[in-house]
Formats: sequence, C-alpha cells, structure tokens
Amino acid sequence: MAVSKQELTGWGRHPTVNGLERLTEDLESGSKGAELSRGLGRSYGDASLPVAGGFALGTRLADRILAFDSETGLLHAEAGLSLHDLTWTFLPRGWCSPVMPGTAYITLGGMVAADVHGKEHHISGTFGRHVERLRMRLADGRVIWTSRADHEYPDLFRATLGGMGLTGHVLEVELRLQSVPSPWVYQETERVQSLGLFLDALDKAAESWPMTMGWIDCLKSGPSMGRGILFRGRWAQPSEAPTKTPSRKPRISLPIDLPSALLNSFTMRLFNEAVYRSHWRRLTRGVVHPEEFFHPLDKVLQWNRGYGRRGFTQYQCVVPTRDGAARVLKLLTEAKAASFLCVLKDCGAEGEGVLSFPRPGTSLAIDLPIKEDTEQVVARLNEQVIHEGGRIYLAKDTFTREAHFRAMEGERLDRFIEIRRLYDPESRLRSTLSRRILGDRSPGVGPFSKTQE
Repeated sequence: MAVSKQELTGWGRHPTVNGLERLTEDLESGSKGAELSRGLGRSYGDASLPVAGGFALGTRLADRILAFDSETGLLHAEAGLSLHDLTWTFLPRGWCSPVMPGTAYITLGGMVAADVHGKEHHISGTFGRHVERLRMRLADGRVIWTSRADHEYPDLFRATLGGMGLTGHVLEVELRLQSVPSPWVYQETERVQSLGLFLDALDKAAESWPMTMGWIDCLKSGPSMGRGILFRGRWAQPSEAPTKTPSRKPRISLPIDLPSALLNSFTMRLFNEAVYRSHWRRLTRGVVHPEEFFHPLDKVLQWNRGYGRRGFTQYQCVVPTRDGAARVLKLLTEAKAASFLCVLKDCGAEGEGVLSFPRPGTSLAIDLPIKEDTEQVVARLNEQVIHEGGRIYLAKDTFTREAHFRAMEGERLDRFIEIRRLYDPESRLRSTLSRRILGDRSPGVGPFSKTQE
C-alpha cells in the first residue's frame, strides 16, 4: 500500500487540493476510513477530489478480472479495472462494454459513479443499465452486495449509479458485456452546414444507427452557427471487417503546457475552420479502428496540457428540446468563451440512477478554457439550462453552485439526499464537489448530519 500527500486535481487541472491518496491492491482493507474513492482522475472538475486535508482511496491498482461467463457475458471485476484494459482483453474475443464513454482511461468504479453514457445512449442507455451487482463498503464500515433485488438495498444501488462516489466505496462490479460481430466499427461522416440541418440529420440517424454524435463549430455565428461533422456508427459485420484483430493505436504525449496566449479567438477559429474543411467530402463511409471512433482524444496522452496551466472545464448539459439546445448554443457563442471541442449528442430514456445525468433530449458538451469570467459564463449557461428544463453532468462540472444545481434537480436531489442520509447520516463520505454542490461543510457536519437538523 502506498500513501502520498500531494496536490490532487481532476482532468481539467482546476481546482487543486492538498490531500492524501492511498493506492492499494486491496480495496476492502484500504477503504477503511477513506472519504472517497478515486480511479484514474478523469472527472474534469472536483468530483474525484477529497476535501482539503482528507484522503482518497486510489483504486487503479485493484484491476483484477475475478470471473467471466462466456455464455452470458457476465463479468465480475475489481473496481479499478480500466475500460482500456477491459476492451483489449475482451474485444478480440467478441465482447465489449455496452457503453463506451469518450475516454477509455476510466475505471469501472468511475463508470458507475458517473453512470457514464456514450454515442449509443439512445439505444443502450447509461452504463448502470448493464450493471448487475456492486460490492461496496458503506460509511459505517459494512461491506455489502447491492443490486436491484429487493433484499440487496435497491435504493442504495440506484443512488450509487451516478452518485459521484458519495454513497459508498465501490469495491467490485458485476457487469454484463455486449457481444459484437467484429472488433471493427463501420462509420459514416457527414458535413452539415448549420445547427438546424445538424439536428435534423441527428434525428434521422438515430432511427437506424445505434451510435451517433457530432462535432460542431461553436464559434461560428449567424446562419452557419452549429455547422459541423455528424458521425454515425455501428459494429462492422464480419463480411465488412478486416480479418485481423485491430492492434492498439500508438500514443503520443503532450510534454509541456502550451502557452495560454495560444488560446485566442483567432487560433481557435482557425482550428475549427481546419477541422470543418478537412472533411472536404460531404459524406464518407468505411470501416475504422474502434479507438478512432470511440476515443479519438486518447491518442494524445495528457492532451489536457493543451489548455495551459490555468486548465479548463467542460460544460455539459442536456435539454429536452431542439430549440432549447439552439438557445444554449447561441448564448455560448455570444459569450465567446468556448474553444475547439463542442460535442452534440442525442439522448434517450432517463436512466434508473437517482442523479444520473442523461434524459431525453439533446446534449451539448463544450470545453471552456478557464479565464477570469468562466464562473460567470457557467452561471449564465446554468440559468438558461434551468429555464429550458435541463440539467448538467457533474462528472464534467467545476463551477456550478448549490442553488443552480438544486433548481435543476428538484425532487431527484431530495431523493438522493434522503438515501444518502439513510446510509451516511454524518456525511463521512464526501468530496470537494459535495462541499460545493451539496453544501457539505466539514467532516461529520453536513446538511445530512443530525447536528444540522
């Protein structure tokens, strides 16, 4: 077991917290007294950060596969197993995760905590739909199994899906994998000239394609606002795919922090123009490597350094109507706060997690380089999302405040608080995010503790 005191941060590199991270291969023992579990640290803001002076259980060394049923696809593994290792263990054997988020560098425990979603959400739902059982250590020290079954704490199970690690330490995960016809992806891309046309094409694609998403130019205004590249995909059939198994893509590293001065309106507009023009054919189709389709940013290790030392946040929201998505994008464009990356996806039915992010509608995910006014920009976006009846994704959030989050979540948040209080009345499990978004104040004294009643 290794314990280190260090400056901990999320993928956006803001904020930083002085705390302890306890790395161990034995999660059951190592979780004793820990305030939070932390995997590969890919949540963008403060979701995986303990409060200052606290310590987190580092799970990434606990990555064993404990059992697999090749008939049913049921996988039993430790919470520290990464999606990357899962994929390259099982994809050559005809199996993969039924949900593929934007990065493979995330642990099973992190996928549960954020109840991640991917390009296939309108078909497959969130990750939690495919989780059968969880082995957890609770705040009172008990180690239990939880599931949808009536005798295995179903309320706790649903609160843990998307509960950002605040309901207990996930030690082991039982997950049902998806059988695939080949390890390759058949992809189509289409260049689309405006947001209205893009949303039309996205709706049409969802009728017959299991995986859809798009990159849009969020710096362009006027009639071309929201122009972009739509991606449609499905697993390739054996008759379409190469006979060989795809090899792992090589990685390059970004060795230095790029100067913040490079992140100006001219360079970002130039970059977006280049991306849009690089798809010079209106329509392309063909078989592609699975990493190219699911995890294109993973090819550059530490790509977050491209935003400089100040770091960045990502604002991801889902709103129920197309017009609402257009209004959020217009507000963002007018604020001139966005950068290179803006992803638009359609979402399907709401997941069973009490605080799971997706709901039917349109999701926008936008990288925001951190500047003096970023918190104010996020506040304005939040007010618009509240007006539209939408919500934000806590795994990406850095600046949302308690009042805005409560206005978005309402009864769902009340239910989560009720369940959290039942299993952790003194708020022993906490994070920098829970202090910011739920009002936790100090160890043992939070909005759910008896001292506050």
